[in-house]
Amino acid sequence: MQSNSFKKKRNKPTSGGNKSSNGSRNNKRPQRQGGGQKKSNLNPALLVKKATQVAMKNYESDRRIEDLPISPNLKECLISKGFRKPTEIQDRTLEALLEKRDLLGIAQTGTGKTGAFLVPIIEQLLHSKQKNFALVMVPTRELATQVEEEFQSMAKGLGIFSACYIGGTNINKDINSLKRAKHVIIGTPGRLLDLHNRKSLNFGNFNTLVLDEFDRMLDMGFVHDVKRIIGAMHKRKHTLLFSATLDKTQEALIVDILHNPVTVKVSTGDTTGDHIDQDIIRLKQGEDKFKVLHDMLSESEFQKVLLFEETKHKANRLCGKLNKVGISADQIHGNKSQNARQRALNSFKQGKIRVLVATDVAARGIDVSDVTHVINYQVPMTFDSYIHRIGRTGRAGKTGKAFTFVEA
Repeated sequence: MQSNSFKKKRNKPTSGGNKSSNGSRNNKRPQRQGGGQKKSNLNPALLVKKATQVAMKNYESDRRIEDLPISPNLKECLISKGFRKPTEIQDRTLEALLEKRDLLGIAQTGTGKTGAFLVPIIEQLLHSKQKNFALVMVPTRELATQVEEEFQSMAKGLGIFSACYIGGTNINKDINSLKRAKHVIIGTPGRLLDLHNRKSLNFGNFNTLVLDEFDRMLDMGFVHDVKRIIGAMHKRKHTLLFSATLDKTQEALIVDILHNPVTVKVSTGDTTGDHIDQDIIRLKQGEDKFKVLHDMLSESEFQKVLLFEETKHKANRLCGKLNKVGISADQIHGNKSQNARQRALNSFKQGKIRVLVATDVAARGIDVSDVTHVINYQVPMTFDSYIHRIGRTGRAGKTGKAFTFVEA
């Protein structure tokens, strides 16, 4: 049950969903308050919406791992990992990728798309162990680490080697690592370009490119880095592009990157947040914002909470205040070392902490299951940022909940 003090601050849902009265998303450039602090222009009405129950289509493949057209050794690795049947994105793309067809895959995180591109890559490497065969580019450090861990477990004992290169780590170690043979390179655009500029990584050696979470890469401002890397891949023959959303503004670039691709859609590609209960917490003038948050988090339903702040400094301060009042919390943002970010993320996944305080970096491609609530401690700067944030809850057919603080 919710406390009365919490209930009375919640607005009743408005009609019209996530659109303003004129049908637009009100996504103008934020204004600045006194002292240089940015103020969001988002209409709070956009942030109030009841979840729509969407009937989930349970996909079950007609074939088992043993039936797939891949090598026996790879089958053994997949079965030892606990895989029994391919997911929909894996089932519908495998043959096309083994034939080296370009692919546009529209799929949310958690649908098995990492396996969809790793399995055919490993299978091709088993027949020809070419150095620098595939380059896998992802938007965030955390996602890069996840992809490498998945690759290593799938290719265990097969004599195929990978490396992961991301910001926030020692670049000299990366340079030394590249002196040893690698078949698959996984990384974020900035670090990959840095290594290329230092003559340690030659993009011209790769013939297979995977762009994962492509929409997030564009959102995070990597478009020019991505174009530079692709432009330097002179031997590129096979390209796989995965995106959770598909925006018209991306179409020209996608057409430029892919050649006669197979298109497989597991999700619609829309960013609506329809499966998430969305509401605002409207504060009165002078009301203690942290006390309201504390009252919310004291409710038993708030079991696994992703709490967003706008700046690194504010995230630090908020995390400290939560721990002082006995709410287990950690933080993840750009100033934290990669090891610290990974420890915080793992603690959150494993339930060792109840609240993960984050800046927008955590909204980009992190796969954490069973997030019960997303709370925006400030109104996000843009509607797209808001949608990406709340998309961390309500996974796998479940209804998520998202709240946004709105100050008077």
